[in-house]
Amino acid sequence: MRISSFFYTLGQGIKNLGRNKWYTLASIATIGACLFLFGIFYSIVTNFQNVVKTAEEGVSITVFFNEGVSEEQILAVKSELEKNRPEVREIEYVSADVAWEGFKEEYLGEYADGFTENPLADSANLQIYLKDVSMQPALVTYIESIDVVREVNRSEVTANTLSGLNILIAYVSAGIIIILLLVSIFLISNTVTMGIAVRKDEINIMKYIGATDFFVRAPFVVEGILIGMIGSAIPLVIIYFVYTHAIEYVGTKFTMLSSILNFLPVEVIYNKLLPISLAIGIGIGFLGSFATVKKHLHV
Repeated sequence: MRISSFFYTLGQGIKNLGRNKWYTLASIATIGACLFLFGIFYSIVTNFQNVVKTAEEGVSITVFFNEGVSEEQILAVKSELEKNRPEVREIEYVSADVAWEGFKEEYLGEYADGFTENPLADSANLQIYLKDVSMQPALVTYIESIDVVREVNRSEVTANTLSGLNILIAYVSAGIIIILLLVSIFLISNTVTMGIAVRKDEINIMKYIGATDFFVRAPFVVEGILIGMIGSAIPLVIIYFVYTHAIEYVGTKFTMLSSILNFLPVEVIYNKLLPISLAIGIGIGFLGSFATVKKHLHV
């Protein structure tokens, strides 16, 4: 494309925004509202996923061993699991002495002084933390097949709940995104259709004097892209200030809640929200206008 054609196409696309200003404003407002809701939803979901991830990191499997199993044998099991089980994130070896000290501190307090020997002499264990708690059943089955293992304790209810929450979040997110996309594309399609109707005589003249298909269609596609770009930029600015002030407000007014919910910094949220929102806005602008031009503008 020549530079002159590029600037003509861009200029006509901008003019189209003004020719159908009420439809343009309606499309921008609707896309902006949709992407604002998407941005708010994304921020909430991302923070919720962070809470779930933090909770998952605290879920562990405790492996106890048969009486008389040496520390070397336990460490050998630890090494084997670290090498051959990709779902394992971290394994901690807890000796019998450490287990006894922890038990005394948590349950006995000053009454522990009456014990001269360690009653938990065979309580050495492995604390296993997973990368994904949904893989817990498979790992537990494998560990239970090891000869020296006596018992495996796991947080099955917690693991199932966290896995279920992750699946629910994924389905809800996908459903909302699809609805937002369909609504936005529909509105852009209506705006471009009106633009074609308004410029019908001008388009016929351009066709009569030999204008190419691209030369006629491109301004309408540019119009859709500009609508999508503007419609995505506005809510991004609003969400930035809303999210920042919301974190400050919750941190100041609800200190107990803020200690439980560790909100992600706005920069972390926008590392993905910014490109995703712009891509969605520009993408639906392009798709909506391109499909409409192809359907209604026969050149």
